[in-house]
Amino acid sequence: MDILTLLPFIVLIGAMFLMTRSAKKKQAAAAQMRNDMQPGTGVRTIGGMYATVKEVHDDTVLLEVAPGVHAIYAKNSIGAVLDDAEYNRIVHGDDEELDADGTVVPDDASSLTGESDAGKADVAKIDLGKDESADAETKDAAVKDVKDAKGDGKADGEPDAK
Repeated sequence: MDILTLLPFIVLIGAMFLMTRSAKKKQAAAAQMRNDMQPGTGVRTIGGMYATVKEVHDDTVLLEVAPGVHAIYAKNSIGAVLDDAEYNRIVHGDDEELDADGTVVPDDASSLTGESDAGKADVAKIDLGKDESADAETKDAAVKDVKDAKGDGKADGEPDAK
């Protein structure tokens, strides 16, 4: 056999070997992460729930999902072990960077427009209430349209002549 005919098979086998090798490395890293869990650390499950580790067993972990609420999960269901700063930022909303800058985001966007209360008083208010005369004209037009559609009291299928 010629080496050129075997070359595609060799390349394919080499690519498969490299892919399985990288997948095994990722699995080993995930297993090591799960084995390094300690009580008190924050974790994220593969379902997206954040919790605190209370106890670590061989195949399971006891998680505190809310104060006083405990649940037992399989170790394989832990998606990530978080450091304390990241866990507090996500779960409790603690953001050390904002505290250092002193930047505060307002709850109301009106403070961002630059208008003061005095400027708001100058704006004429628009009356959005209904006008009685326009409402009466609209009703009369609607009644006329209904009468025209009925054909002056004729039922469906009757001829125009009486």
